[in-house]
Amino acid sequence: MTQDATPAKDRPWLFRTYAGHSTAKASNALYRANLARGQTGLSVAFDLPTQTGYDSDHILSRGEVGKVGVPVCHLGDMRALFDEIPLDQMNTSMTINATAPWLLSLYIAVAEEQGADVRALQGTVQNDLVKEYLSRGTYICPPKPSLAMITDVAAYTREHLPKWNPMNVCSYHLQEAGATPEQELSFALATAIAVLDDLKGKVPPEAFPAMVGRISFFVNAGIRFVTELCKMRAFTELWDEITAERYGIEDAKYRRFRYGVQVNSLGLTEQQPENNVYRILIEMLAVTLSKNARARAVQLPAWNEALGLPRPWDQQWSLRMQQIMAYETDLLEFDDLFEGNPAVTAKVEALKAGARAELDALDGMGGAIAAIDYMKARLVDSNAARLGRIEAEQTIVVGVNRWQEGEPSPLTAGDGGIMVVDPAVEAEQIGRLADWRASRDTQEVNAALETLRADARAGRNIMPASIAAARAGVTTGEWADIMRAVHGEYRGPTGVSRNPSNQTEGLDTIREAVDAVSTRLGRRLKFLVGKPGLDGHSNGAEQIAVRARDCGMDITYDGIRLTPEQIVAKAIEDQAHVVGLSILSGSHLPLIEDLMARMKQAGLADIPVVVGGIIPEEDATRLRALGVARVYTPKDFELNRIMMDIVALATPEEAAA
Repeated sequence: MTQDATPAKDRPWLFRTYAGHSTAKASNALYRANLARGQTGLSVAFDLPTQTGYDSDHILSRGEVGKVGVPVCHLGDMRALFDEIPLDQMNTSMTINATAPWLLSLYIAVAEEQGADVRALQGTVQNDLVKEYLSRGTYICPPKPSLAMITDVAAYTREHLPKWNPMNVCSYHLQEAGATPEQELSFALATAIAVLDDLKGKVPPEAFPAMVGRISFFVNAGIRFVTELCKMRAFTELWDEITAERYGIEDAKYRRFRYGVQVNSLGLTEQQPENNVYRILIEMLAVTLSKNARARAVQLPAWNEALGLPRPWDQQWSLRMQQIMAYETDLLEFDDLFEGNPAVTAKVEALKAGARAELDALDGMGGAIAAIDYMKARLVDSNAARLGRIEAEQTIVVGVNRWQEGEPSPLTAGDGGIMVVDPAVEAEQIGRLADWRASRDTQEVNAALETLRADARAGRNIMPASIAAARAGVTTGEWADIMRAVHGEYRGPTGVSRNPSNQTEGLDTIREAVDAVSTRLGRRLKFLVGKPGLDGHSNGAEQIAVRARDCGMDITYDGIRLTPEQIVAKAIEDQAHVVGLSILSGSHLPLIEDLMARMKQAGLADIPVVVGGIIPEEDATRLRALGVARVYTPKDFELNRIMMDIVALATPEEAAA
């Protein structure tokens, strides 16, 4: 009796966890541990100063060093980050955008030091600035020179790093900013079109098809997993269509939609956080079940990301989820499970039609670069509608707006279920940075910076000069300062109009309360919304500002990346009645401590300050002790209740008595 042969299995996708924190040395230990546990690729998270082009000792870096990723200020940091990890044998994804040319230069310089064949390097730099303007906020320069830097990287890798993906069109944060599936499809594809249109002038015509084949995508998969699965099939078919019809790419392998994914972090809840494990698994199904649209790399968030920074154990749990799906199930033994399914086909066609209509509208505006303000406003409106559906219980979120009662989670007992970065890390990193500056050849650094400046001004490809600067010991802040000096800085659109929307249904009671308190104050209730520090996750601040505006308040919201000093100055200028702050990077304690001290010095101690963010209860207690009037976390999804709190805080004492 013979046994059936074991069915042939497809190779699994790359297993990644998005990781990096505190220091390069600590992150290196985490990477090596994850690789030993079966991870097959690295996905590097950089801290906000590194992402926005500041050294760790810059005033804007205060409180942000090592919080949401690893600080990399110079070649020494990059060297420590990849110590004992052979880069020519690794597939490394770096989530880096504005400073992508610089971080890739440091990576190349370290590979050279290791004796690696640079042409063998494999990996990706995200290198997508358009989504930074729309959703994430780590941009530096204006759109046109930023686009040129994206294509500089692409052109350089074509010649010197033939296995490297020079750009990862990132629709992930678009969904987090509220994008509908049609908007996610169209805005991402419009970004890719803008990059390819610019790249055509930088590579020989015969090399262009292969470069089209090296553009990759990084997407989000949400909880509506059938829709998300159909979205991925729509992405695949639309990309094939665009590359064939717009660019005349004949070879099917260059038209393939290649994407990596992190499943949705926006839908992870602070309430009943154990439920997030199921959400993550279901979302992974959307990008693995359909062979014809399967992700090439998957990284999963940890169950506790709505609470704070995941621990190594939490990341291991997410990695095991991938390994069980790939190796214990029979998923990889079958052809596409949905080919010819009428329900799937109909949904895919509907998504494609909606995306094509949006793409036509963007084309009519001159493409993605010209349409940034339009896209940002659309995302803010879509996000407002999404939150409205949750508040109205049209969208059910288990444990949040339905079935809130439950047993306390043992997962959060003891240490609180998250990792806390030691505050001493920042001072130690600044000390290492000072030592680095003192030990380098100043003449060599200055010469490298002058060459970089000259090449940037002349419009030459900045990669050769950036790599030379990396070798010379130039720092991240010094590299970015050259880009700022040559190209200027940019303030992205907020997407928040000062004019109320027509979506004021259900706000009558709050509007009446705002009118009443405004009468008592003698002028319209003034609410200042600010984002101190480098955190670019502006979705929450935008939605608070939009709802306050629609409730009849006079709002000020000037966008991201403000110092406490600037916010206090604006509070004085606007004569604000209430100040609201949003910080999601974990830097709330030092930044708010600074701001509250400045408020007191300016004679504004009587102005109520409210704070929102991913803030553990222990930290919330400390913030209240500093004088913060209210602390809101992701569990506080009822915006109307927050609005009534603001009205109560603004009410004069004699009127409230």
